[in-house]
Amino acid sequence: MENIKKDRTVAIVSYLYLIGWVIAFALYSKNKTELGAYHLRQSLGLLITIHLFVWFGILGKILSVLGFIFIVIGLIYAIQAEKKPVPIVGEFYQSIFKGIA
Repeated sequence: MENIKKDRTVAIVSYLYLIGWVIAFALYSKNKTELGAYHLRQSLGLLITIHLFVWFGILGKILSVLGFIFIVIGLIYAIQAEKKPVPIVGEFYQSIFKGIA
């Protein structure tokens, strides 16, 4: 039970913006788990994507809102301790960031 709590903590904290991701990665480094790695990849992809969208004017702002919705979805999956990809881009993030965690 204790390991599941640590696993979920890494997953949840990873969605709390960049500082949360760094903290989650540090926690993950001490206790490597599949759920933690999965959500670290998902949240990193979302953070990068949202920051890239900001440069695209009004369309970028709309897409950033969509990215924020995806972060909330990912956070819900993390709270439920599920390894489910966020819609549309989740599988892509898992494949391109497979070396991260």
